[in-house]
Amino acid sequence: MDGADAFAARRHHMVTDQLESRGVRDPAVLAAMEAVPRHLFVPPEMEYDAYADGALAIGYGQTISQPYMVALMTELLRLTPGSKLLEVGTGSGYQAAVAARLAREVWSVERVAALAERAAAVLRLTGVTNVHVVVGDGSRGLPDQAPFDAIIVTAAAESVPRALLSQLRDGGRLVVPIGPIGHTHILTVFTRSGDEYSRQEDVACRFVPLIEWPEDGEPEAGRDDADAAAETSGGAADEPADGDLREQR
Repeated sequence: MDGADAFAARRHHMVTDQLESRGVRDPAVLAAMEAVPRHLFVPPEMEYDAYADGALAIGYGQTISQPYMVALMTELLRLTPGSKLLEVGTGSGYQAAVAARLAREVWSVERVAALAERAAAVLRLTGVTNVHVVVGDGSRGLPDQAPFDAIIVTAAAESVPRALLSQLRDGGRLVVPIGPIGHTHILTVFTRSGDEYSRQEDVACRFVPLIEWPEDGEPEAGRDDADAAAETSGGAADEPADGDLREQR
């Protein structure tokens, strides 16, 4: 079995053993997870672990989310072929690559320029043409591109950023982990109906924190992996909290 076939087999087992077994049912989401080469979105020395059931560090205090969490959040978005999606936190670019197979267009905002550049390069390498990566403060959204049919936040916020809610199209869905930094978060779905927003809580999880730029617009300086590790002590980032099972929908 050559390398390509080996990775294809690992992706298949990832889908059956980690996703379907936990209740992910959307055929389009499962097909996207089986198609996107996750191993290309991690550092080369981590290729062997790319399809393992967990998050992996990618530098700058950030992670590539656990496969199940990527699939679950994507399923909760309810994307269609006509959807315009905003992603807050590009990271490795993997979540954007998965969503790009379901949506018409993905706008992804990353505060760390080096990560944004690397993600954009891998997306080009893998033939993804409908993802636009922007360097900036994702908590402010992208007003010039709004409204969005769906918004996904791949970092935990203590409360939902109001700017993101306002950029949802009527009927749109925002998926975001909510909870105090360093503690368990709740994956939460906000749905817009006119000027009102309904709230639905899903699985407990742990994510790296959403970092907002200060008012002067400059990114936070001096932040590294040690800082993020201290803020997410008590559990791995971007994974379900220990002992929690997703309620079947």
